[in-house]
Amino acid sequence: MKSTTLSLLPKSSLRLAMALTMATVLASTQFAGAALAALKVGKQAPDFTTTASLAGKPFEFHLADALKKGPVVLYFYPAAFTKGCTIEAHLFAEATEDFEALGATVIGVSKDDIETLNKFSVSECRNKFAVAADPTLAIAKSFDTKIPLVSYADRTSFVILPDSTISYVHSAMSPDEHVKNTMAAVQAWKASQTR
Repeated sequence: MKSTTLSLLPKSSLRLAMALTMATVLASTQFAGAALAALKVGKQAPDFTTTASLAGKPFEFHLADALKKGPVVLYFYPAAFTKGCTIEAHLFAEATEDFEALGATVIGVSKDDIETLNKFSVSECRNKFAVAADPTLAIAKSFDTKIPLVSYADRTSFVILPDSTISYVHSAMSPDEHVKNTMAAVQAWKASQTR
């Protein structure tokens, strides 16, 4: 049975409807692709230095220095104080001591300025782990986590080993699995060190 609904629209409305549909498809493809574009397991993590905040106090975070102490769980999130990012911060805060017991450092990175992160590190990170400022998204770009066409990083978590090798990557806008999955990756690394 042939549909006549589209043929009833004026040509200009039909073109607009088709253009909007195509734009929606392209945008969803780009956002889905963003999650798949992050640096892959086995790649070397780009080194970076930036201003971070722990318990409301700014300090200079250097990835290479953190890696001297053990693996780093580096997670990118879109923006402080948004629903999903707050949930994720709470989950990482609850697990920080377990990560530390395995020798791992947790740090979150977003485009937020350091003043915002000073507050976020106290209220949502509960003074447990640091969050770093990436206002130009230079760090997100170096890890291929910047979402195309918008000024945000994708929600992506990395486990980076002391030799700077990325051992695990998880990209998903839902915050639910990031802590569990990165914890499992750090535990696997720790187990391999005792063999």
